[in-house]
Amino acid sequence: MGIFDFMFGKKAGKPQEVYKYKMINDIGEGFYSWNGTIFKSDIVRACIRPKARAIGKLMGKHIRDNKNGFVNSPDPNIKMLLKDPNPLMSGQMLQEKLAIQLELNNNAFALIKRDEETFAPKEIYPVPALEVEMLEGPLGDMYLRFYFEDGTKMLAPYVDIIHLRQDFNKHNLFGDNPQEALIDLMDIVTTIDQGIIKAIKNSNVIRWLLKFNQTLRPEDITKETERFVNDFLSSDSKTVGAAAVDAKADAKQVDPKTYVPNEEQMKNTTERFYDFFNTNHQIVQSKYSEDEWNAYYESVIEPVAMQLANEFTRKIFSRTERGHGNSIVFESISLQYASMATKLGLEKMVDRGALTPNEWRKIMNLAPVEGGDKPIRRLDTAEVKGGEKDGQDGTEGADDSED
Repeated sequence: MGIFDFMFGKKAGKPQEVYKYKMINDIGEGFYSWNGTIFKSDIVRACIRPKARAIGKLMGKHIRDNKNGFVNSPDPNIKMLLKDPNPLMSGQMLQEKLAIQLELNNNAFALIKRDEETFAPKEIYPVPALEVEMLEGPLGDMYLRFYFEDGTKMLAPYVDIIHLRQDFNKHNLFGDNPQEALIDLMDIVTTIDQGIIKAIKNSNVIRWLLKFNQTLRPEDITKETERFVNDFLSSDSKTVGAAAVDAKADAKQVDPKTYVPNEEQMKNTTERFYDFFNTNHQIVQSKYSEDEWNAYYESVIEPVAMQLANEFTRKIFSRTERGHGNSIVFESISLQYASMATKLGLEKMVDRGALTPNEWRKIMNLAPVEGGDKPIRRLDTAEVKGGEKDGQDGTEGADDSED
């Protein structure tokens, strides 16, 4: 059994092909004129890595919220599925892989393997496909056919595919391919890198040309050239900076003209990559402040967290189960990047029962304590009860006497 058979198994069916989508990947199928793939670029990896790691740190949770109350992790099987989706990786690694695929392709896929008897989800695998086809079954049901690097392919019903997408514009199923937007940028980067490499190589080209006015043997030419270098070009020479030759030879300096990209050109190109991937220099080099991280999280990470939650909920639970309040949420303690003053200020949230002591300790990178999962409340922040007019519960009992 191969790795793909182990991960995905086999899906039966003979649907009709409707649409084909080619993925960007690390194989390189000639889609790009720079003879490589975008993930091989150090700039692209630097832009993608902070987002992928932040999405990997999101905590997936199963909650049930209905008329019977709110329950956290009511199903232990779903809880374990989110933490350990398959034998090959943890939930963190699955989320990071999906995030990288989403950035490279504007599409990311994961297959849900279900129990044959109960139809309950038991494993989730990312699908690193080279190409994806959308197909329609005889009853109007939708399928996806994935083509892999080793030439194998897999057919799966769309209801079992967790599908993340961005730049969702032209097609009703797939996000727009970023190829056209990145081709020019990658060409510029390649040109700049090649210019730097050539400049380094050309730094070792011939700088002086000795023209001898008489016929010499090859070994004599080499000997005279070495003497000229040692006497006038060596840093140990007493006459460095000046040269003198007799009538036997003419010395002429050669000035190679080499294009070297300047710092401003490279900076502008890098900024264009940052703009495309919605990041900046501070995020890439982990020099961000509390406000900068919060802005990055709300504009870049949170939309993906919401999409993950919606897609996992739709594909793991049936409509009936969702109607009974079952859902998947992906939480992030974005306050772990906050300043110490902000973290200490959350003490008021603990006093008012908005945070449990253990939730606050987690933000402070401290271990949980016994009994810390129960909310607490100071006596002077008691719950407001209607009908009391003593003026101590937030009502306006004092004003009523004047009417």
